[in-house]
Amino acid sequence: MPAPAAPAPKPVFYKDVLPILQKRCQECHRPGEIAPMSFRTYAETRPWAKAIRQAVVTRKMPPWFADPAYGHFANDRSLSKTEIQTLADWADSGALAGDRKDAPPPRDWPSGWNIGTPDAVFEMPAEFPIPASGAVDYQYVILATRFAEDKWIERVEVRPGNRATVHHAVVYIREPGSQWLAGEPGGVAFPLPPGSGHRPNPRSLTTSDILMVYTPGNSSEIWSPGIAKKIEAGSDLILQMHYTATGTATTDRTSIGIVFAKTPPKQAVLTLQMGNDRFVIPPGDPDYRVSVTGTLPNDALLIGLLPHMHLRGKAFEYLLDRGNGAIETLLKVNYYDFHWQIDYRLATPRLLRAGTRLEWVGYFDNSANNPRNPDPAAEVRFGEQSWEEMMIGFFDVLVDAGLTKAKFFERKR
Repeated sequence: MPAPAAPAPKPVFYKDVLPILQKRCQECHRPGEIAPMSFRTYAETRPWAKAIRQAVVTRKMPPWFADPAYGHFANDRSLSKTEIQTLADWADSGALAGDRKDAPPPRDWPSGWNIGTPDAVFEMPAEFPIPASGAVDYQYVILATRFAEDKWIERVEVRPGNRATVHHAVVYIREPGSQWLAGEPGGVAFPLPPGSGHRPNPRSLTTSDILMVYTPGNSSEIWSPGIAKKIEAGSDLILQMHYTATGTATTDRTSIGIVFAKTPPKQAVLTLQMGNDRFVIPPGDPDYRVSVTGTLPNDALLIGLLPHMHLRGKAFEYLLDRGNGAIETLLKVNYYDFHWQIDYRLATPRLLRAGTRLEWVGYFDNSANNPRNPDPAAEVRFGEQSWEEMMIGFFDVLVDAGLTKAKFFERKR
């Protein structure tokens, strides 16, 4: 009679758990980053063992919401079944430390900027005061680059001075000669209050390219060699800040760091968007659908997708019409999380031909079953504040380095 098999050894921190934390978690769970606790050491991690188990078993952490049935993404943070089981078993078996000698070398995380030492830093000139309560109109700050020659940017990072109050930050590249916000003072935060019916202020609308969209969970962009964003000589950066009151009066002073490409790239990154701002979500509706369609004016390579909604956002889809009734799903987010707005980076760029019809679809939960819903009894329309709603699908494409955003939108006849 064969001897019974020996029980599998219990997972321990240094040998089994720490390698997973280094690979999947420490990007955020370390001092100075977005997560509220650090997971670098056993002492730091042990008190959170049960919470870690719950978060990974329910797949709330690491934050990754792309349906695995559609597309492959270079920045996929999701845990494998084996990794989830290891973390769960570690918590269930007493969260043991094991032998420190079995630990992998500490991961060498950068201190401060995640993009490395920036070649240039642009900072809000002063702390901006945020009240304890009430709505704060979008604030704009014009930051002169004073670049005497064109610059190609291969890395960019937006670092809020106070993450708790920054809902989002958009960094626009105002090209030389542009009349957008002409006459406004440079280096001073100024508001552009919404118009009637909570419509965007007409002066806020622009065709300028976007250098970076900061959202919780998306603070930096690092492009591969040969790919970069262009800032023309004489351009300004215009920082759009959306602040949310947190119950305590505070301040923020956001910074932008950039790293220059060492050689001129072959391809330029353009950030595009399609959105719908004419919807009306009925009170109590648990699954309201809002869509927008459009066609590309020229060929481009799709490389990234960033859906944006507010507190009633439930799900989001990026769809491509292949003709003859065939619809391809580029990205399907089944659970949209307002507090983790992720830029999904394609593992392989996807060629989109001129004339390709695109459809972005957002779903909203305005019911009482949505715990984040500010008011299930409200009829909800487009608005800039978090208790209103937005439906925007940002997407990054690659084009020839000699093609500007304005030229890209010139349709061939």
